[in-house]
Amino acid sequence: MPPEHASVSLPESLPSELVGAASEAPGLTDTVHVLLVEDDQADAVLVEDLLQDCDLSTRLTWVKSLAEARLSLTGDDPPDCVLLDLHLGDAHGVSVVTRLLEWAPDAAVVVLTGLAEAQAGLAAVAAGAQDYLAKGQVDPEWLGRVIRYSVQRRRVQQAAAQLQAERIRLEENARLERGLLPRPLVSDTRVGVVSRYRPGRDYSVLGGDFFDVVEAEDGVHAVIGDVAGHGPAEAALGVCLRVAWRSFILSGVRGTRLLRLLEELLVAERDEPEVFVTATSVSISLDEPVARITRAGHPGLLLHTPGRVEWYEPEGGLALGMIPGMDTWTEHVIPFDDGTGITLFTDGLFEGRVSAIGERLDVTGLLDLARAHAHRWSDDFVDALITGAEEASAPYGGLADDVAVLYLKRNSA
Repeated sequence: MPPEHASVSLPESLPSELVGAASEAPGLTDTVHVLLVEDDQADAVLVEDLLQDCDLSTRLTWVKSLAEARLSLTGDDPPDCVLLDLHLGDAHGVSVVTRLLEWAPDAAVVVLTGLAEAQAGLAAVAAGAQDYLAKGQVDPEWLGRVIRYSVQRRRVQQAAAQLQAERIRLEENARLERGLLPRPLVSDTRVGVVSRYRPGRDYSVLGGDFFDVVEAEDGVHAVIGDVAGHGPAEAALGVCLRVAWRSFILSGVRGTRLLRLLEELLVAERDEPEVFVTATSVSISLDEPVARITRAGHPGLLLHTPGRVEWYEPEGGLALGMIPGMDTWTEHVIPFDDGTGITLFTDGLFEGRVSAIGERLDVTGLLDLARAHAHRWSDDFVDALITGAEEASAPYGGLADDVAVLYLKRNSA
């Protein structure tokens, strides 16, 4: 009959995401760093002899107190497994397990108990230990097996916890992304709309790029913006600003007053005073062939006419929140005839590296790319821009930042 221990076993099969973690657990040829926390020298010598006789390659560190254990756990060479006596000179009881796991959450803990302390062993497992063994009932083979499986179980548990956290984060990112990138509310066929969003290289980190298009009584209105930074806070702020922009538009707010209200909201909602937002807002009249543009620190735009693409960067002003209250923005009116397209985008489209010395595509390269595809329209034109930028940067790490693109085209009545 095997020595007394907690009945904890690995499942017969693991999810594919956890196979890597399980395969990294110590095998027969790996050396496992074992920390023995034991204040009784005789018991420590016994454990050392058992480890020497087992079929598992180990490197043993012996400490006599919880204070010494903390130094080993938080040092440069943390152990894979901790063999822990619950009765030490400076601490005792199940709380010792909790304290060890606070210092070294990745370590596998195996508790050493007395012959009549089965309940204490089970309590230790409930507190986070991987297993428990009764002193005096352990042979070399069994000790090696328990250590190996305990380390493996701990790594699988850590991988499972990380996987669940990643799933929750991705679900939250998906909800925020839906808020950042809504479906355009345009029914009038005189204005065509194409929108694209491509996440940056780190797909688990959501940026603050946002856009929106909405139709009102006086025409079609669009916005594109970028919250400085990456993460859920920036994404949530982008959602807040996008929803506010739509509300302001539908309530009749236009031009520079719209940017003032967005800045006031930004200042009230941002977590840090250095957070700023670049944005461009466009209003397309359905009664006359013009578009009105207000720009706050955002990149310029591409004007697309049959067979021709030009860079247009009207005088803008500071980004929202850069110096609150400065009100440096200006509304610009440009011709917007039938067959004319406006392409708005965030800076991720042209900031990809395109050479080994760190040169970027920049607006000059983007304009060259756009002119090479000037014969294309709408979806084809936008997709060609994004694909071209991706291909140019692919040998040097790809597009690191998020890319949002919005294309507006005046169609014949």
